[in-house]
Amino acid sequence: MKLNPNNTWRLVQEHMEREQDPKTRRNLELVLQHMKSEAQGDIEGVVATLCEQPTYIAHDVPDEPSMNPKGNKDAVRAFYDLTIVQTGAHQLELNCDRVIADREAVVTEGVMRMAYPGATLAAMGVDIDDPDAYYLYQTRMSVVWPVDPESGLLRGEETYTGTDGFVGIAERKITAEDIVPLSI
Repeated sequence: MKLNPNNTWRLVQEHMEREQDPKTRRNLELVLQHMKSEAQGDIEGVVATLCEQPTYIAHDVPDEPSMNPKGNKDAVRAFYDLTIVQTGAHQLELNCDRVIADREAVVTEGVMRMAYPGATLAAMGVDIDDPDAYYLYQTRMSVVWPVDPESGLLRGEETYTGTDGFVGIAERKITAEDIVPLSI
C-alpha cells in the first residue's frame, strides 16, 4: 500500500488547467497552492492562501475547539502545529476522485491517507507493535474550500469524513519506502 502525496493536487491541477472562468481558475489555484504548501510543511504558505478571519470546521468533531480554528490566522497556525507538526503526520495524500469548482468555492473529495509515526500513536494510547514504523490513517473525506468574495482568498476549510480513520490503524503498518517522495 503506497501513500503518494502528489496525488493530492493532481485532479485540482487538471481542472485548473482547463478552467476558462478567471475567478473559478483563481479559486482552483488557491486550493492548489494551499495543498502544495501543506504537503511541504510550509504553514506560512498555507496561511497566505487564507483571508484575515478564516474558519475551519471539522464536521466529525464540531465541539473540539483545537480542530475547528476560527477567527484569525494564529488559530490556524496552532491547528497545523497540533495536527501536523507535533504528530509528525505531515506525509498525507487526499487521493481526489472528485473536484467541483465555481466562483464561490471548490469541493474536493477522495480517500485521505496519513502516515502516522508509531511513536505518536503509542503516545495517543494506540496499541501498535512497532514505534519506529508508520501506520496508515485512512478515511473518505470531502473538503469544501469557500472563497471570501472581498479578499478573493480562502475562508478556510470544511471537512466531512466518512469513518474514523484511526479504527484498525494498527493493522495498516507501512514503511518509509511506501511513501512516495514529493515532486513539486
